Amino acid sequence: MRRLLALCCNRFKHKQNQNHPQRSEGAVENQKTENAADGTKNVNQDMVNSSIRGTNIIVNHDFCGGLHSWHPNCCEGYVVSADSGHPQANSAGNYVVVTNRKECWQGLEQEITGRVSPGSTYLVSASVGVSGPLEGCVDVLATVKMECQGSETTYSLVGRSSVSNGKWEKLEGKFTLSTMPDKVVFYLEGPSPGIDLLIQSVVITCSSPKERRHENAIAGDKDIVLNPNFEDGLTNWTGRGCQVDLHDSMGDGKIVPQSGKVFAAATERTQSWNGIQQDITGRVQRKLAYEATAVVRIFGNNVTSSDVRATLWVQSPNGREQYIGISNVQATDKDWAQLKGKFLLNGSPSKVVVYLEGPPAGTDILVNSFVVKHAEKAPPSSPPDIENPAFGVNIIENSNLSNGTNGWFPLGNCTLSVGTGSPHILPPMARDSLGAHEPLSGRYILVTKRTQTWMGPAQMIGDKLKLFLTYQVSAWVQIGSGATGPQNVNIALSVDNQWVNGGQAEVGDNRWHEIGGSFRIEKQPSKVMVYIQGPDSGVDLMVAGLQIFPVDRQARFRHLKRQTEKIRKRDAILKFSGLDSSSAFGSYLKIKQSENSFPFGTCISRTNIDNEDFVDFFVKNFNWSVFGNELKWYWTEPQKGNFNYKDADDMVDLCMSHYIDMRGHCIYWEVVDTVQQWIRSLSQNDLATAVQNRVTDLLTRYKGKFKHYDVNNEMLHGSFYQDKLGKDIRANMFKMANQLDPSALLFVNDYHVEDGCDTRSAPEKYIEQILDLQQQGAPVGGIGIQGHIDSPVGPIVCSALDKLGILGLPIWFTELDVSSSNEYVRADDLEVMLREAFANPSVEGIVLWGFWELFMSRENSHLVNAEGDINEAGKRYLQLKQEWLSHACGHIDEQGQFKFRGFHGTYSIEIATATKKVLKTFVVDKGDDSPFEVSIAL
Repeated sequence: MRRLLALCCNRFKHKQNQNHPQRSEGAVENQKTENAADGTKNVNQDMVNSSIRGTNIIVNHDFCGGLHSWHPNCCEGYVVSADSGHPQANSAGNYVVVTNRKECWQGLEQEITGRVSPGSTYLVSASVGVSGPLEGCVDVLATVKMECQGSETTYSLVGRSSVSNGKWEKLEGKFTLSTMPDKVVFYLEGPSPGIDLLIQSVVITCSSPKERRHENAIAGDKDIVLNPNFEDGLTNWTGRGCQVDLHDSMGDGKIVPQSGKVFAAATERTQSWNGIQQDITGRVQRKLAYEATAVVRIFGNNVTSSDVRATLWVQSPNGREQYIGISNVQATDKDWAQLKGKFLLNGSPSKVVVYLEGPPAGTDILVNSFVVKHAEKAPPSSPPDIENPAFGVNIIENSNLSNGTNGWFPLGNCTLSVGTGSPHILPPMARDSLGAHEPLSGRYILVTKRTQTWMGPAQMIGDKLKLFLTYQVSAWVQIGSGATGPQNVNIALSVDNQWVNGGQAEVGDNRWHEIGGSFRIEKQPSKVMVYIQGPDSGVDLMVAGLQIFPVDRQARFRHLKRQTEKIRKRDAILKFSGLDSSSAFGSYLKIKQSENSFPFGTCISRTNIDNEDFVDFFVKNFNWSVFGNELKWYWTEPQKGNFNYKDADDMVDLCMSHYIDMRGHCIYWEVVDTVQQWIRSLSQNDLATAVQNRVTDLLTRYKGKFKHYDVNNEMLHGSFYQDKLGKDIRANMFKMANQLDPSALLFVNDYHVEDGCDTRSAPEKYIEQILDLQQQGAPVGGIGIQGHIDSPVGPIVCSALDKLGILGLPIWFTELDVSSSNEYVRADDLEVMLREAFANPSVEGIVLWGFWELFMSRENSHLVNAEGDINEAGKRYLQLKQEWLSHACGHIDEQGQFKFRGFHGTYSIEIATATKKVLKTFVVDKGDDSPFEVSIAL
């Protein structure tokens, strides 16, 4: 192995798309891989040592995120994981196979433009190998490509390593940029055509960290806002539709700066968007995360408390405007408050302005400081260290009431006593989690003399809870006589006086009803109380068999894996023809699944598609999409007759160009707060006309392009159109949509259906609504469960799916997201939801509500961090996608057949006969339980 000095040269590369075979011959076999793994330990340790000198600028350096941020250069590539069961799997970790190479320069590349600076020296260390028909050794090269507008592209040879078949080697080198090109791409290349290039990891670090930190200070770490503390008066600051003044005090001297000598005030505000602003154009870069911090308060107009927001106004070179909400805080007229949040620009703006807004007209916004800096990367989470989780053990004291009401106390001036006659069996959802269990006692707590809805039995449980552990909640409940209608019963927790929902049920008769829910505590509380509440005052409450226990998710996963094997796989028989049996018999074949046909989708927004890193992850890891806002009525027609379809058009073009199917979300939205003011003000006749025009415009424009539509979003939680136009309007919306685009499947769509925490959208209520629509002739084609869920528990989710499954309609999770401050816990939550959905025969698709940080509806729910690093939740998603791909190898039998069982989807097969190698593709359809037969001509 030798190190070469960087050599710059100009060369012309002829690149054209060809119909390449999927695989080249001679992959590294298992035995050889084991030898390579032995040699890799030192290689990887050297790379770790080198990374100590600085941060690795390569994203997804060890391919744990698949090919995210990497691109095969005019060839093909795929990742082999250690646990994939693939014939090439390497126990030392993931690696990439770069195959179908027709030229020496074809390999794997990653753009590093935003992560390098001129004048700094970068050290390169990569673990590489080769596979294919070769004798001796072949060179693998590391190269940097530099593109400058108006100049010829140049290439710098960074280093080379001589590599033999089946052995990992370390490739080392270094490079320095004398000037900053418009684009910098690092790639690995070199072996002869037909030889596969194998790459296990790549590390590039700056050897002069002081210089690199200095460059960062210039590029992103300095204060983006000039004069942030108003030490230079109002220089660089202006009013956004209002006056801006400087003060050392206000309010007869009662308001003084929190720090420094002065503060600014945005006065004479006539609109809520008026405020103080600064143009920061040229001081922020795209694809970098920034953090904004402001110290604010309000004054005047008899307003004592109001929302103050930090907002970014961005204009693109083509004139397109965008408003990005950074953060908000509830400010008061009594004290200063800190506002803090992050933002990221996906595109290259022509103008960027940051400003404060929010309070009602006439109220001043006071600002003591406003700082914007490049956001520091948060350190990665560590897995929670939970000692003795005691899965399945009830933490409730005296749950069976064998000691009367000991351990319990009445919340409020109600009375507790013990009665008998409650169920002796566990509620079904708890039984699914706990399995075989001793019978319940048949005793219950009777709560009488209730004068407030919140009164009921309570117990302190704070000392029994463990952080980051998911708890399932279960109980039987019943109400006494005297209720005027169905009553909402809630198992609640008071966590340092904050209400946490442990589950709800609607109780309307003299039967016992199951309550099931879940919760998790992620910050150490000082006190936690569980209590049961809800019915109207004067209504007696009965509670039996309350269980709160930690959930063993891994045990549930084992069950779900068995279910998945049954419903998502199919037996396949490959029948070969074209050769006589003696020639085909014994021929060796390899089968590799390239895509599972099950729909996995995500939410995207128009601004996301300006970020090529976002698009790269999107098109590689999802086959369906939904638009966050761009298809909603308030976006496409914010004012009457003022249409905006340009954003949706751009997104449709992107998805169609990558063969990604689309859900149309949504035609209407039933919740009044989401309806534009101009629509709310229409007369009944004009509203009916607007409703007809809306569906006609939308579905005519995109006819045949969206496979699904959410027709009237969240009808269990809103009734604007029904209240204005009558009950028939909901069914008529479905009928109109079906007439305009019969090819689209029409969905209902709602939230909190699957988690047991909202009686308005319990599965029984959803079923009732769907049956009612169908009775009115509405062509309901699918059931949408949004899936914005916290601390999910498998049996609770499964119970909802099974109940809805009786309708025989396809069920889709349409807006799935989970949230936890710990990435590993978030990954576990995501795995619960994905496995439950994938193992349930009624579920036919899963769509995530986004994946990129700062572009999610909930905090701590992202899979990819703002600047492109895949976190633990993202890695878990990719691992599950890999788990749900099938691979097989073996020999053709004497009947000219090969049998295997695999997931539904697309496969490639490579057959090596005595005379030639044959490459084919085939698809295993979902079908029925009978074996799927595929005829393959050799």
